[in-house]
Amino acid sequence: MGFDGADDACVYKLSEEIAVVQTVDFFPPMVDDPYLFGQVAAANSLSDIYAMGARPTHAMNLLCYPNCLSPDEVGQILAGGYSKVAEAGAVIAGGHSIRDEEPKYGLCVSGVVHPARILRNKGALPGDKLILTKPLGSGVLNTAVKGELIGQKELEPALRVMCSLNREAAEIAAGFALHACTDVTGFGLLGHAFEMLECSGLRLRLQHRALPLIEGALEMAEMGIIPAGAYANREYLQGSVRIGEEVPLAISDLCFDPQTSGGLLFAVGAGEAEALLSALKARIPETAMIGSFEEAELAEICLE
Repeated sequence: MGFDGADDACVYKLSEEIAVVQTVDFFPPMVDDPYLFGQVAAANSLSDIYAMGARPTHAMNLLCYPNCLSPDEVGQILAGGYSKVAEAGAVIAGGHSIRDEEPKYGLCVSGVVHPARILRNKGALPGDKLILTKPLGSGVLNTAVKGELIGQKELEPALRVMCSLNREAAEIAAGFALHACTDVTGFGLLGHAFEMLECSGLRLRLQHRALPLIEGALEMAEMGIIPAGAYANREYLQGSVRIGEEVPLAISDLCFDPQTSGGLLFAVGAGEAEALLSALKARIPETAMIGSFEEAELAEICLE
């Protein structure tokens, strides 16, 4: 597949019928509950497999744990991860653990796909529509919890989003002719959307009023509760994103907000976009059509 794009996983072709897709991801806790942490980390790791159009088959645990964690807490992290891998229809096939000062957990995931069905994050065409399958704001809400501005109860909408697999969205979209796909994680909506544009000669017009947001995220963003990663994402994309004067600062901040286990972004032809949107919304109501691609001399995003 080469290094000319920022694809979500590596692909190794075994035969004319089967290609193996592999990815790895792990990070420190963003929630206090070890079981939920395991679930979120596993869902996040599995997401890259779905973003490539593949089906996960097995995974290996990656675990770092300090002495202060009890065996029961370590077990809960692994149990949370196991629950999501099982929900994905895959199996945990082992793993590796080491002592570390800070707990970290994730998965090395393998999956399979027909070589002709591989999805890349580049390939969008002029006239394509962009569909997002999960609401934004997990980074802002996690930051609000760390700052003790909200409690775990207020974080529950974000936890539901972060724990949700992208399996259903990927399976529904498999019945449509997608041109490109990626998932929204640490680089935020705008960072990952721009990966779909690089070297493409396309402009992406995003409609800020169409963006789905996690309950409570806008309120926190309006208060200026923004994670450091959002500022880093904004700086990195400086010169590549044009933000209209009508777009509230809080909305643009949420577009740069680093997500954990975010949704999938689908670039699909205008002729199939409404049908795909309808099929997705029937099972995932927060799905939204958020923008469109057009020809341009230089790759850029216009947030309008």
